[in-house]
Parts: sequence; C-alpha cells; structure tokens
Amino acid sequence: MSDSGESGSAASVEAAPTLDPIEQTPLGVQVAERLRSAIVTGKLRPGTALVETALAQQLNVSRAPIREAIQDLENDGLVETVAYRRKRVKPLTVREVVEICEMRQVFEVMAVRRILDHGTAVAALWAPCTAMEEAAAAGDREALVAADEAFHRTLIRLSDHQLLSQLWASLYLRIHQIMSLRNDLDVDLVDIAGNHPPIVNALEDKDVELGVRLISEHADALADFDPASIAEHPE
Repeated sequence: MSDSGESGSAASVEAAPTLDPIEQTPLGVQVAERLRSAIVTGKLRPGTALVETALAQQLNVSRAPIREAIQDLENDGLVETVAYRRKRVKPLTVREVVEICEMRQVFEVMAVRRILDHGTAVAALWAPCTAMEEAAAAGDREALVAADEAFHRTLIRLSDHQLLSQLWASLYLRIHQIMSLRNDLDVDLVDIAGNHPPIVNALEDKDVELGVRLISEHADALADFDPASIAEHPE
C-alpha cells in the first residue's frame, strides 16, 4: 500500500504543469516601447522636442532610461539630433513619404505572389479584417491603425520570407506613422477597413492577377494625399 501511495504522489508531481518564468523587461526597453508607440500613432508628432526631464516626469522614471530609450529610437530612425544636441521626433520629408509608400507596394506585391505561389492558407487574415471593421464602426482611429498593422504584418509573415519580414518590421514603423498622421485628415475609416476583405477573398480564390491588383490599389490609396500635408520640408 505504501509503495502504491508513493508512486501515485510521484505521478501527481510529474503531471504538474510547468510554468514559464516571469520576464522582467528592462525599464529602458519599456520606455522605448512607450515612446515608439506615441511616435508611430502620431501622439508625438514629427518635430516634437524630446526633453529628458519632462519625459522622466511624465513617465515617472529617472532620466537614464529616457536617455537609453531615445537612443534606441534614434537607431530606429524615428528620432534625430538637432542643434545643441537636442533630440526631436524626426520630421518626414515629402521624398521620404513618397518612397516609403512605394516600397510598401513592392513588399506587399512580393508577399502576395509568394503566398499564391506556395498555396499558403490565409485564414489568419480574417481576424484583423474583423477588428478593422469594428474599429471603423466605433470611430476608433488608433484601434483601426493597430488592426491594419496586424493585417499587413500577417500578410508579410505568410509570405515566409525572412529578409522581407525583417525589412518590413523596420519600414512599417514609418508606414504606421504616416497612416496615423494621414488619418488626422479627412479620411473615411469605413473605406479603409473595407479595402481589406477583397484582398483576402482574392488570395483564397488563388487569383494572382486580382490579388496583385488589389494590394497595389490598396498601397496607392495610402499614398493618395498630398505628402506635404504631413511633411516638414516639401521637396
């Protein structure tokens, strides 16, 4: 009886689920993510000065993690150093806006072609489509931009191209910023959300010509505004 009890106890211990350790994200990383989000969503607009003391007070941290975070954002290309070593959110130029929109189209057309060439399932794209529709109905611009980012990130991921995914991650910081600034203008959120389901339908129907045309038109729609309206120095 004793042996049976001990073996049962051992089995219970072995069957206990394992728990992942708690990850403690460095404070500088947390601050960088908070500031990065504020920049790409347009809360911190291009040209906004980044003053360490003011940011430290707002985020209730010391200046050290602020300084570290700002350096990370400068490496991302979202922040720049100006006269007297001051830091500010890097302004967009007309040329940058145009080139970013052009590169987005190149990347996404490539992703669509690879997905169709490989016969990859695209059901994962429907969740962000639904999220965009809900955000548009609620008039929630920030939620719509986040859902749009999820859609295009998933599209790129489904292309199964590691270098494309890496390049996209960097490019999309600026795309997200442009979308947020553009959405401050007179933009119909329902129209933006409605552009995405036809793309998924074309992919599910394995229609290469239609898929490429729709993703190209969608990228063109992002660029269908005056770049100078969000740029500091028209070129």
